[in-house]
Amino acid sequence: MKKLKGPFLLLITTMIWGLAFTAQSSAADKVSSFTFNAARCVLAAVFLALYILTRNTAIRLKKKEIKKDPLKKLLLGGTLCGITLFAGMNFQQFGIAAYPPEAAASGRAGFLTATYVVMIPIVRRITGKKLSYAVIAAVAGCMIGMYLLCMSGGFEGIYLGDILELLCAVGFTAYILSVDRCTDLDGAVISCIQFIVCAVICIICMLIFEKPDMNALLDAWIPTVYAGVVSAGIGYTLQIIGQKYTDPTVASVIMSLESVFAALCGWIVLGEVLSGRELAGCVLVFVSVLVAALSETKSTD
Repeated sequence: MKKLKGPFLLLITTMIWGLAFTAQSSAADKVSSFTFNAARCVLAAVFLALYILTRNTAIRLKKKEIKKDPLKKLLLGGTLCGITLFAGMNFQQFGIAAYPPEAAASGRAGFLTATYVVMIPIVRRITGKKLSYAVIAAVAGCMIGMYLLCMSGGFEGIYLGDILELLCAVGFTAYILSVDRCTDLDGAVISCIQFIVCAVICIICMLIFEKPDMNALLDAWIPTVYAGVVSAGIGYTLQIIGQKYTDPTVASVIMSLESVFAALCGWIVLGEVLSGRELAGCVLVFVSVLVAALSETKSTD
């Protein structure tokens, strides 16, 4: 059961991120990228700081000892995660904005972002980590499924947005592998530090490259709060905790379900139509995730 804990938490994370897709798209129409990401990171950091304070107070009231990780390791780990998260988060947002009107921006962005599923096992193989045949099959199945789901029109040309989304995938590859180096530390504290770091960088970039509009941000307060507290504060923290019990390659396959949940949400809630090809892609990704999760439970330490 312990080995199912990680995949289960990552599954919840992908559901949260899938539901957040509408919120992020809605906010993007009103608020510029650095401003939006700065606001959501600040909200996430405040939410997690309050959670940690409440949690530690409850532990003290029960007269139990609070686990204290080395401050240097927490700061280094949180800073590394914050920098890589900033890269992935902002390359993704700018990539979507860079697509011309005739391009299927969300589909192309979803597929190209998901290429971290391939990048992570390549990096781990280069660094000497062995991969089971089941995991390799799951990675291949996931990418084929994502192509069927996201790329109904195929690739007719290369856009600047495509390059930015590939850089986003590199950023998220670095982020997932950075999180893997922090699995022995307090997940909530690491998450709080990473959002403080990410918020600081976003605010600096916002002040240099954008003209923040508080009225626009207030108009988009509902999606901003959801993206900050639920998607970032809760979602990314569950990811960090889930990766404590899950191999990074398997984790990346599970987290690719974000696009599937976003598509299914649009189908069920918004009445959007999914073609047979797109449904086949959803099924293939689900099967790939199941294969990856089962291989994780059977693996030996």
